[in-house]
Amino acid sequence: ARRRHPREALQRLRREAARIQGFGRGGPAAPAAWSSRASSSSVRPAMEAEARDGDAPAWQPGPATQTLPADVRRAFGPLDVPFEIRPLPGGNLHRSFHVRTADGEYVLQRVSDVFAPEIHDNIVAVSRHLEGHGFRTIRLLPTRDGAACFASSEHGRWRLMPHLGGVRFRRLRSVDQARSAGHLAGRFHAAMRDFDGPLAPMGIPYRDTPRYLQALRGALDGHRAHRLADGMAPLGERVFAAFDALGPPPDVEERVIHGDLKLDNLLFEGAEPPARDRAFALIDLDTLMRAPLWVELGDAWRSWCNPEGEHTRATRFELGFFEASAEGFFDGLGAPPSAAELDSLSTATERVCLELCARYVTDALEERYFNWDPERFETRGDHNLVRAFGQWNYYEAVRACRAERDAILRRCAR
Repeated sequence: ARRRHPREALQRLRREAARIQGFGRGGPAAPAAWSSRASSSSVRPAMEAEARDGDAPAWQPGPATQTLPADVRRAFGPLDVPFEIRPLPGGNLHRSFHVRTADGEYVLQRVSDVFAPEIHDNIVAVSRHLEGHGFRTIRLLPTRDGAACFASSEHGRWRLMPHLGGVRFRRLRSVDQARSAGHLAGRFHAAMRDFDGPLAPMGIPYRDTPRYLQALRGALDGHRAHRLADGMAPLGERVFAAFDALGPPPDVEERVIHGDLKLDNLLFEGAEPPARDRAFALIDLDTLMRAPLWVELGDAWRSWCNPEGEHTRATRFELGFFEASAEGFFDGLGAPPSAAELDSLSTATERVCLELCARYVTDALEERYFNWDPERFETRGDHNLVRAFGQWNYYEAVRACRAERDAILRRCAR
């Protein structure tokens, strides 16, 4: 028999530990895209893409208690029938599962404990509002008791949604796809323009730069002896200096924002063009909040315009994706932003890159928050170190093309 390398054995033990832990926050990072059978004839079935990519987990029989806790099965009516289940890749916090029954397909999620239960009230209100505007998004299916989610005393909080079909991507593949992504985001903002309902706090500090910087300072001061401190401490100080150079964030009006427009929170009609280049739905409404437009688009462009992804130090800013997505966004929005909003977009992506870099440096030293990939990295800290340097390099690439981005924005927003 082949002798196992120590690293290989360690990875095997980590995978087994993750399996035994069951329904916590952990799990390896996802493949580049996932897809599943579509629920609408207008959306191309994507099982072919799964077979081609070879990244689809195997279906498992649902009734097995070790696959899904019995109290969770009992809580939701659609699960009270024979079904199959498999993990869905992706997500830094939740654990998601694809459920298939004779009557339909669903997404079941074990919701991270860091979120307040009240986020589900936000999701219900906003999804109904969007539906009234003809905008496709998730819809929570009530429990047998009529609640938007189920709180298990032993296994945490769970929620169930219809599976919308389509395909998710971690990276943009074309300028047409970028334009469609931007247009969908613009339509979301147009639809939310007349939403005046309350939004409950999500329970975690989010898009709170001063708090993230305070946490970064605490991590640098409190973990001087950490094995990664020699690399992370200088980078953390550069983050502080870069924020000082940018000055205070723009003080502009607030909108209802999605809050997490990374690319894999958009669904596309298929895995190959032209369906690949048609975004049709927006998912993951956990981070709904009122905030300036620059917060929303800064993070969107941080995700969309980095063709190398977040798990490498080597990054670059794809100006063509930026231009196409800006064109799509302002077209979908249907009304020009205010002059102050437009000005605020100039440094938006720089600020968000620095903010995320600060968070990755913090977690490289504290090793307790972000999900990580044990197949590629020895520890959570090692993964976050790579992410932190990647975000810093990306920030520098974004900053270097500020003049070009300004010109594009002013042309697209006319």
